[in-house]
Amino acid sequence: MNIKLYIVGNKIEKFYLEGIKEYEKRLSRYCKIKLQRFKNEEALLKKITEKHHKILVSTGKESLISSEGLSKNIDSLGISGKSDAVIIMGTESITADEIMNISPMEMDIGLKTMIMYEQIYRAYRILHNQPYHK
Repeated sequence: MNIKLYIVGNKIEKFYLEGIKEYEKRLSRYCKIKLQRFKNEEALLKKITEKHHKILVSTGKESLISSEGLSKNIDSLGISGKSDAVIIMGTESITADEIMNISPMEMDIGLKTMIMYEQIYRAYRILHNQPYHK
């Protein structure tokens, strides 16, 4: 599966980027994953195509998703043949195929991105019946 995290927003702190790199390394056995940052929505919209399954990470209180729920969504995408997923954060006005929320709390975009990476890693561990903690 090919997963891209598209972020609209400010600079991500170095320590978050280091954590993201660690999760990219861990996820490399399960999927291809890439982070791309955009200064504005217009630049983001130019990168999204119809072949992408678009998942918007909302800051609203609706659409909360659990780790198990995310793993089921990833599995469903793989089974359905939709191998290109785009997870969009930092904007609320993009039309998406799916909306999810990882927390009703407000947080820095860097932290939210790192949490999303961690949850994707956790979802793959769940899918493969592997323990999460080393």
